[in-house]
Amino acid sequence: MMESTTFMRNILFSFIIAFVSCKASSREEVSNVDRPDTTASNVSYLSNRKPLRSSYFVKLPVGSIQPKGWLRKYLELQRDGLTGHLGEISAWLAKKNNAWLSKDGSGDHGWEEVPYWLKGYANLGYILKDDRIIEEAKVWLNAALESQREDGYFGPLVLKEGKPDLWGNMIMLWCLQSYYEYSKDERVLSFMEKYFAWQRQLPEDKLLKDYWENSRGGDNLYSIYWLYNRTQGKEWLLDLAKKIHRNTADWKQQNNLPNWHNVNIAQCFREPATYYLQTGDPSDLKASYRNFDIIRERFGNVPGGMFGADENARVGYTDPRQGVETCGMVEQMASDEILMGITGDPFWADHTEEVAFNTYPAAVMPDFKALRYITSPNMSVSDSKNHHPGIDNTGPFLMMNPFSSRCCQHNHAQGWPYYAEHVFMATPDNGLAALLFAEAIVTAKVADGQEVSIESAGHYPFDDQVSFTVHTVDAVRFPYYIRIPNWCDQANVSINGKPVEQTFQAGSYVKIDRTWKEGDQVTLQLPMPLVIKKWEKNKGSISINRGPLTYSLKIQERYIKKDSKASAIGDSKWQASADPEKWPSFEIIPASSWNYGLLYNGQKPEDLIEVIQKEWPQDNFPFTPESVPVRLKVKGKQIPDWKIDQYGLTDVLPASPVQVNTKAEELELIPMGAARLRISAFPVIRY
Repeated sequence: MMESTTFMRNILFSFIIAFVSCKASSREEVSNVDRPDTTASNVSYLSNRKPLRSSYFVKLPVGSIQPKGWLRKYLELQRDGLTGHLGEISAWLAKKNNAWLSKDGSGDHGWEEVPYWLKGYANLGYILKDDRIIEEAKVWLNAALESQREDGYFGPLVLKEGKPDLWGNMIMLWCLQSYYEYSKDERVLSFMEKYFAWQRQLPEDKLLKDYWENSRGGDNLYSIYWLYNRTQGKEWLLDLAKKIHRNTADWKQQNNLPNWHNVNIAQCFREPATYYLQTGDPSDLKASYRNFDIIRERFGNVPGGMFGADENARVGYTDPRQGVETCGMVEQMASDEILMGITGDPFWADHTEEVAFNTYPAAVMPDFKALRYITSPNMSVSDSKNHHPGIDNTGPFLMMNPFSSRCCQHNHAQGWPYYAEHVFMATPDNGLAALLFAEAIVTAKVADGQEVSIESAGHYPFDDQVSFTVHTVDAVRFPYYIRIPNWCDQANVSINGKPVEQTFQAGSYVKIDRTWKEGDQVTLQLPMPLVIKKWEKNKGSISINRGPLTYSLKIQERYIKKDSKASAIGDSKWQASADPEKWPSFEIIPASSWNYGLLYNGQKPEDLIEVIQKEWPQDNFPFTPESVPVRLKVKGKQIPDWKIDQYGLTDVLPASPVQVNTKAEELELIPMGAARLRISAFPVIRY
């Protein structure tokens, strides 16, 4: 009897322990956190090896995220447009005598253009699972791998004053890293190790001495860390990283930048933050934030997230009619995406979206078959004329032309593929994070390696709701992080229809740690406040935001077809078979008045602005004046003295408030990214 009682007690005790453990494992914990915990290490995805500092988010292999909705539509437009067909247009991509296809680096052309294009083109293929693109990319990637010389150098032999120019190779390394993520081709690792061994023995008086490579050495640094994490932490690579940093332009100056070229700034301001991974010195991290602030304090008091540097930023040229290169936009987005991982700061995701939604879409034609070199926040004409010295460069730099803008023509390709690759990222504690909001499905490993999928849905950034649905064969516990943007201070979260009774701070993360089952759903509500932003340092002008979108005056756009060969920039080259009829260029001329100011005297935005919503476009493309699903109505007056200036540009802003006698009119505003002609910084009309 005693043995029977003991046996029953043991059974009961085991049952209680199992019950308590089950309850603990199914307990749902929802918290508001500043960053993910980096004391853990992800067991499925390679992060930084010691002594490198842990990143807060870990990039998933390319192809892990399948975009849907408007983001997929954009990628398909790229595939069917300029990105997917640049190989039949650009002379720099012609295969005959191309030094990138040569085993010894000889040829009559070959520098930055091929890898610029390839890093977006190949990733586009990996994301869309497009066999044609993947196979074409392999032609170039295999050629690069097979071009390595005995000493480790590879690619075109480009010498500047007797010194090897490494800039083109820096870009190709990024192409090879993406290829390795996709294919796991082990040749990439041994190839990079041999190349970096060559860099290690290169005398410092021959290393990174040309302007472009010297400015952009941070890209080389990033690749060294990438390899270090995949080759058992070979210490000599960290010594090389110090050497590269030492010979790169000084991006850690207190109140200055090494140079004022727009692409260099957008691409290279993050170099100190990259080096911070090795040094752990907070001053390195702060330097990248300071660089970001310096260019915007002096030249970026404008809407859209960028700054005025139509080639170079120039003292006295700070008006919103100054623009930035398409290259600068996509490099800024890439820098922001990298800094999301390094710092965990939601600010960088916010800024990625600011540029991606408000500035980059307007730089290309709606069908993605042409682009322009320069795009500005205030841009009432986009033609083939020379606007120098109103803009820094001389030539037809405002023209939508697929044959032109040599660097941007190729480098544009990375913009949306890189964005799509960072919609979700892994976390050190074996979870996932939703960082950039777009419809997509991520398939990734969580917890101890179990594969799950999470599907995001919603018409963000035009709509304020995003939902996430979990798909998993077996129940699994892992943390799921969701970014709360800095512009939203009233975010709401519900899990399986039940509201979470908690306040979430702007500029933070929701962390949901629970056992997830098939079909579980999280809904994020991001009320989008109307905000009137005053640009005190730019004539007291104002811009209007709703959530992450900035709004522009809707200007009737008249497209005038032109011969792409006749209107190309001077250094453009195209293949003999390139057909300008198939690939025309366009001037965009205003067919309605653009010179308006807004009636504003400190009112609450909701008292001044009417929000009008309409059906989502059937083609899933909301970035044209006709298809935008959200419009604003405001009151304004025309300013007769605000005209096109002597350089053929939108004249500089009149100082606000402006006194005029014209009648008040109802004006329609559309998202800035959908407006290829735009007034986004408005003068204020005196009441």
